[in-house]
Amino acid sequence: MISEPSRHCTVELQALPSRIGQVRRIISAQLRYWHLDPLIDQAALGVTELLTNVHRHAQPDKSCTVEVELLLDRLTVSVHDHDPRLPTVRQAGDSSTSGRGLALIAAVSESWGVRPRGGAGKVVWFTLPTPSLFATQPPHALYGATTDGPFESSGLTAPEGVSPSVARSVVVG
Repeated sequence: MISEPSRHCTVELQALPSRIGQVRRIISAQLRYWHLDPLIDQAALGVTELLTNVHRHAQPDKSCTVEVELLLDRLTVSVHDHDPRLPTVRQAGDSSTSGRGLALIAAVSESWGVRPRGGAGKVVWFTLPTPSLFATQPPHALYGATTDGPFESSGLTAPEGVSPSVARSVVVG
């Protein structure tokens, strides 16, 4: 029996450097809305690494979907892209300036993995345990926010090219 319904947030974007910062702020605002402030740094680092991998490696395009789901005592962050090639953990040299993304995710998360996505693409995900105190509190609006979600509570605006009506449906608390 599930005593607490899941909480879910979805953001669709092109994994471009300017968008990665926006998504990091959206995820941070959503976690504040859910009273999961202690998880913000880990989740923001993980989603940054996953989106950077999409930006650097995904073919044929950079479009992807970030999903964050809180279910009972577990926060799962996943990135879905259209590239069927599965990522691999590399051993980066001491002087290497890249190649540590998945190792960082493994270090800061409880678990992580990758799975092919039916037909085209893949999903790369990681989980973070939530303190039971935070997982059981109902979300409420912060700083006078409306029930429209974290865009309003964080002062963020919808990403460029996304209509306000679509933006409100992009993030669901």
